[in-house]
Amino acid sequence: MKSNTEQHALVLDATPYTQKFALAEEVALSISYNGINYAVMLITPNDIEDFIVGFSLSNDIIEHPRQLYGIELTHHKEHINAEVEIANQAFWKLKENKRQLAGASGCGLCGVEALDNALPQLTSIDVSPLPDVSWFKGLRSLISNAQALAQQSGAVHGALYIDAKRNVLACREDIGRHNAFDKLIGAITTKKLFQPEGIVVLTSRCSLELVQKAIRAKLPLVVTLSAPTALSVKWASRYGLTLIHVPKYDPPRAYAPQEKYCAASQLETKGLY
Repeated sequence: MKSNTEQHALVLDATPYTQKFALAEEVALSISYNGINYAVMLITPNDIEDFIVGFSLSNDIIEHPRQLYGIELTHHKEHINAEVEIANQAFWKLKENKRQLAGASGCGLCGVEALDNALPQLTSIDVSPLPDVSWFKGLRSLISNAQALAQQSGAVHGALYIDAKRNVLACREDIGRHNAFDKLIGAITTKKLFQPEGIVVLTSRCSLELVQKAIRAKLPLVVTLSAPTALSVKWASRYGLTLIHVPKYDPPRAYAPQEKYCAASQLETKGLY
């Protein structure tokens, strides 16, 4: 299944004309664990296996990749079915969490059980040192060159894993920012790409859910091109995650927990942008 397709559009110029443009594809993905339907979501139809691994880890369905035994994909015209086999221990926990989320209310996130799932207790991760200030120079160009799908069609978010020497180890793209990050987590896990000083770069804003995904995946450095929310910074500080916002024209801004020992001059980047 293709990640993009071409469609004709009328260009509203002084003299209108018709031209083909590449558009990002999206399909419905239905995920079942051990034969039980779990979720349906819209997704860009590439790197599906990476997404399922990352989704399962970052949503606390499995605690380790070895608890995921197999993935079987069935492709249809506008949707994909994913049958995922997981360990019994993980499956029983999944069924219990799903029962709690259902609750007695129809709002989806009401009651103590739902709040416990939305704001869970996590395990702190080891703090990683900040990258050298030169690491940020030309970062947006590096991201743009790595995003093949975005170059063709736009309309997609990117999640990249870059090492301390600015080598792009993995790049995953999707119409959904959560999906892109889940795909990246899956790629890092299955391809064993993790490095203690490896840096996740997200082209989207950084909300609490993405911070939780990074903490669960034990990825200690996250760089975003849009500002994080206040709540995401609080959670990052609580669990040892370093968030770095890279504005388009101003110097990078490092948030928690590095701020307690990072002099402001360390991220002074005059002349880099």
